[in-house]
Amino acid sequence: MPANSEYNKQQKPLIGISCCSNKLGIHNFQMVADKYINAAVIGSDVIPVLIPTLGENMVELLKHLDGLYLTGSYSNMEPHHFGDEDLGIEMPRDPKRDHTNLALLKQALTMRMPVLGVCRGFQEMNVALGGTLHQQLFTLDNMIEHRETKTDSLDQQYATAHSITLNPTGLLAKITDGQLNQQINSLHGQGVNNLAPSLQVEASASDGLVEAFSLTDSTSYYLGLQWHPEWQLEHHLFYRQIYQSFGQACAKYHQDKQK
Repeated sequence: MPANSEYNKQQKPLIGISCCSNKLGIHNFQMVADKYINAAVIGSDVIPVLIPTLGENMVELLKHLDGLYLTGSYSNMEPHHFGDEDLGIEMPRDPKRDHTNLALLKQALTMRMPVLGVCRGFQEMNVALGGTLHQQLFTLDNMIEHRETKTDSLDQQYATAHSITLNPTGLLAKITDGQLNQQINSLHGQGVNNLAPSLQVEASASDGLVEAFSLTDSTSYYLGLQWHPEWQLEHHLFYRQIYQSFGQACAKYHQDKQK
């Protein structure tokens, strides 16, 4: 069917969703939590395509896609990716995901493809452009508690935990019609240390921690969020607005490819 056919013009955007590499029992699995997939389908009106953690060869998939969505995870990036030393603390790692997603991000930027990243995905987006991370926020002075209480119920863990202030000239301010004070959940132990030079702050917490960023030059949609807007987005207007914005960017990217 020709690229400029009416079918292709009306087709929903295809977005790649990064997988995690996990071992269950004696076998390795490629996994994505349902909450991320459902939020993209419902909130962004897209068709999801899961991307396995098979390394830089996965960049070949991007030419068939209209957006890239990097999810959260229980694992943390290996610190050598941002020039830091391993603290020797036992924590889940996923080197296959690191390798795959850093390659995907660099290619997506070259293609000016829309990218949305949450939690670990947000951190990957910063590192891919030369930024660094705090490995343990909770050991730093003057930081509020950003971690969840793991013994709480899911509803308690994902409840709004603190406020953020939006950059009045940023993308988030635009999609929220200037509502600069927002409430978010908070379920992370790591966070941005040095923001990559090509990124601008979209939102920050009361302790100064960067909670969201975008590209300074706005050459493409590149939105990273430290919190989890995928959780029950039907109950949070702010979360829905984010996914709608991503979906619109992917739809425009898809339409532009057909011209």
